[in-house]
Amino acid sequence: MEREALLTRTFVELADTLVDDFDVTELLTLLVDRCVEALDVSAAGLLLVAPEGDLRVMASSNEAMRILQDFELSSAEGPCLDCYRTGKPVVNETLAGGGHWPRFTPVALEAGFRSVYAVPMRLRRSILGALNLFGSEERTLSEQDLLAAQAFADVATIAVLQNRAIVEAQILADQLNHALNSRVVIEQAKGVLAERLGIGMEQAFTRLRTHARNHNLRLAVLAQGLVDGTLNVDALDPPRH
Repeated sequence: MEREALLTRTFVELADTLVDDFDVTELLTLLVDRCVEALDVSAAGLLLVAPEGDLRVMASSNEAMRILQDFELSSAEGPCLDCYRTGKPVVNETLAGGGHWPRFTPVALEAGFRSVYAVPMRLRRSILGALNLFGSEERTLSEQDLLAAQAFADVATIAVLQNRAIVEAQILADQLNHALNSRVVIEQAKGVLAERLGIGMEQAFTRLRTHARNHNLRLAVLAQGLVDGTLNVDALDPPRH
């Protein structure tokens, strides 16, 4: 019951951290630290696929884990990479017999690890990364431990997706604000032209658009020049007849 209470407190704490302004790196670091505490493993870490498509170290519970995960990536072999490539967990692999990874295994043994586990960070059919769990002893994780490990990986997936949604929403909001501000400036420039040249607003917009196209300028930049006085009205191309 003490272990169950620890897991419950851990997931509540992680859920409370998933607020609008959360730091995804801080949350994932907290997550791997809690994996070590709750699952009785020696170290934990997360590898996450970058937008460019390559895997990168996202969080490590200690420096030895970080170094070993970096080696996984540079040597292109290890439990986390196998998990990421197949989308299936790597469970209860002991390293003393040589293991499946001729370059990775001796480095992991030298770092003091004897058993390795990895579970995928999965979104439907897409694999976002993997959670590494390393033990200093040759021991197997129970079915309950593996279920908890997958739950930790699922929380990490939710955190990454929520962070991406927040970033994308901010980008969209910034783009919308920019578009609205640009439209205001263009309307102001149309008014400047209409007043100084004694023409209608539609004619003024045609002059603006024609000049921008002829000189490969952005319409909003051209309009801003007219509004702030850095571009003289007389510098615009004459109307076509």
